[in-house]
Amino acid sequence: MLSDISLNLKTRMVIILGSFALLITLSIGAVALNIMSDTLEQQMGQQALSTARAVAKLPQIRQGLMDNDSRQIQPLVEEIRASVGARFIVVGDSQGIRYAHPVPNRIGKKMVGGDNARALQYGEEYVSKAKGSLGLSIRGKVPVYAVSQGEGSHNYGSVRPSEPEIIGVVSVGFMLTQVEATIAGYQRELWWLAGIALAISLMLAVMISSYFKQAIFGFEPEQIARLFQERNATLQSVREGIIAINAEGQITTFNKTALDIFQLDPERSLNGRNIQELLPDSQLLKVMHSAEAVLDKEDIIGGQRVVVNRIPLIQQGQVIGAVSSFRLKDELDQLMDQLNRMQIYADTLRSQAHEYSNKLHTIAGLIQVGAYDQAIDLIGQETKDHQTLLHLLLEAVPDPMLSGCILGKYNRAREMGMMLVVDPDSQMQDLPEEIPRELLVTILANLLDNAMDANLHSQGKMIRLSMTDLGNDLIFEVEDEGLGVDEALSQTLLQKGVSSKSGEQHGYGLYLVQRALERLGGQIVFEALDADLETQGEGFEQTDSKGPQGTRVEVYIPKQMPALSG
Repeated sequence: MLSDISLNLKTRMVIILGSFALLITLSIGAVALNIMSDTLEQQMGQQALSTARAVAKLPQIRQGLMDNDSRQIQPLVEEIRASVGARFIVVGDSQGIRYAHPVPNRIGKKMVGGDNARALQYGEEYVSKAKGSLGLSIRGKVPVYAVSQGEGSHNYGSVRPSEPEIIGVVSVGFMLTQVEATIAGYQRELWWLAGIALAISLMLAVMISSYFKQAIFGFEPEQIARLFQERNATLQSVREGIIAINAEGQITTFNKTALDIFQLDPERSLNGRNIQELLPDSQLLKVMHSAEAVLDKEDIIGGQRVVVNRIPLIQQGQVIGAVSSFRLKDELDQLMDQLNRMQIYADTLRSQAHEYSNKLHTIAGLIQVGAYDQAIDLIGQETKDHQTLLHLLLEAVPDPMLSGCILGKYNRAREMGMMLVVDPDSQMQDLPEEIPRELLVTILANLLDNAMDANLHSQGKMIRLSMTDLGNDLIFEVEDEGLGVDEALSQTLLQKGVSSKSGEQHGYGLYLVQRALERLGGQIVFEALDADLETQGEGFEQTDSKGPQGTRVEVYIPKQMPALSG
């Protein structure tokens, strides 16, 4: 957890979704209540207006106003008010004096509200909101005519008929407290609805946040943002090219090294582009379909020889994409070349130091016991052997990497109690420049190491090396005095991890030889030596007929390297 995170994702989602649900519910409720209040007022106004219009047309009302007799009007009006549920029905004359009122002792007094002018003066029918003696109300106002409209008197011979006389006004009212009571009922329902919506939103927030937390592996958004920044920085800092695709084969991740290796336009984003469109020889889709990783495979992609790793992305048992990391093989070859050089120098120095240490101890012992002649002979013999080998290597193998490898293995064999004999007729001077020296060292060093291991298991003493560059091929021959090659392994001996020797550290030497030969277009041949074979020549010893069988390994490397192809 980051120290600057005060609230986790679940708490924040609960607060946000809960507040949002509550705000939406209250907002919608407020709008609905406002609309409902207006609608109820309009309905009450129309009902009041309709009732007032009906009362104004009653003959008893007109007659009572013309007779100035409220007793004809009050009982009838109260009966109508009770039947329609109005808060009041007030009938007044042309001066606004009450002739009917729910409170009898207010009859004969002036109507309150000041909203009768439009009805009494202009004969309009309308709805108004005013405060009367009973409180704030919605009123329907209708004028009362001396005769019903439509039956007014006519002055024959006159151009226009006479207007009906307005003798009073009818006011029917519904109190706004009725509207407020109705709205209050709906408000209580609204609060219940808001509470239910809030509870549901909180439960949904908990469920959604739990799902998201599981989907993002329990991280908080701030942590994901930091990881995203760290991932981008890491991608751009590594020297390997990286490309990732999703299940549809579209590129989702890449770094600058990938653009540089395949010489792609850095100004054009690769996101969303199909991998087959960009790199048709990529095997990412195949890896994604097989769901099997491919590691340290040498391949040619986009015209570049690379060493590539391809790994499928699996989530909940489903393949959701694949990731590929790769590096130019030339860069790895350069590193391998440097490592090989260092290894050769180290092996040579270690072997020589160990060998000369033993010789010096022996010479010191001979001097101490007074065997001066034997000490001088040993010094001479040691000098002669090394001088002979060095002279041969200088003339026959002028390449420093190859001659250094042979010298190092010579000292290593002496250290192990064996003798590495180089055929004096060997020659390896015509080495084409385009053949990588580190591959030749890989081949020769592993063949000599295998020969030493074979002799070690059979107690053999001799290892013979012959080289020639005559003709169109470079030829290396290495013979040991081991137990030979098991026929059961002869077909698989060059595969990774396969060895005739026991132990987990074997089975890689010949595999590396085979890989190097594949790049050089060469081949390797194993040949069993007969037990009674006599190998003659200067520097070679005759093999005991009862000794180990032994193996000859021949390597043929064409001087003209095969052309690289995609």
